[in-house]
Amino acid sequence: MRITYQEIDHSYKVMTKVINEHTQEIKINLDGEELTLKQNEKREWDVIEQTVGDELGLIKAVIRSVILRYRL
Repeated sequence: MRITYQEIDHSYKVMTKVINEHTQEIKINLDGEELTLKQNEKREWDVIEQTVGDELGLIKAVIRSVILRYRL
C-alpha cells in the first residue's frame, strides 16, 4: 500500500497473514525496513523497533492507515 507523508510517497506491505480484532502484533515492511506494530494494554499501537532517528509522524500515519484498513 502507499501513503504520502509530508509530500513524500512511501510504500508499505503488511506481512502478517491473518489480522482480526484479536490481533496484538502486526509485521509490516515500510520502504524496505521490517517493523513490528504492537498493541499495548491501552489498545494503542506502537512500533517495537522505534529509534530516536525515526520519523514518528510517518510511523503514526502508517499505523493509522493499517488500523483503518483492517478496522481494528
